[in-house]
Amino acid sequence: MSPTVSILVLLVVAVISANIPWLSERFLFIFPLPQHNKNVWMRLLEWVLLYILVGAIAMGMEQKIYGQRHAQSWEFYVVTVALFMLFALPGIIYRFQLKKLLQRGKENK
Repeated sequence: MSPTVSILVLLVVAVISANIPWLSERFLFIFPLPQHNKNVWMRLLEWVLLYILVGAIAMGMEQKIYGQRHAQSWEFYVVTVALFMLFALPGIIYRFQLKKLLQRGKENK
C-alpha cells in the first residue's frame, strides 16, 4: 500500500471512529446496554479508547510503510487530539442538536 493511500484510509477510519460513540447506543459499537441509553461519560470513554486505537493503527501503518516509527513530541499528540475532536463534531451535533430538532419536527406534523 502506498503512503498516500494509507493516509486516506487512516483518515476515513479516524472520521468513522470519532463519530461511533455519538451515533451508536451500544458500548464500543458491540455491547448492548440494558438501559439502551449511554451516558456522556461512557461516550467520552469510548471516544478516548477509539482515539488510542486509531493512534495504534497509525503507528502500525507507519512501521509497516517506512520500517520505523518517528519520534513525536507532545505537540503532535495535542494536534491529533484536536483533529480527532474536529472529526467527532458531526456526530456530536447530530446527537445533541439535530436529533432533537428532527424529533420535534415529527411531533409537530
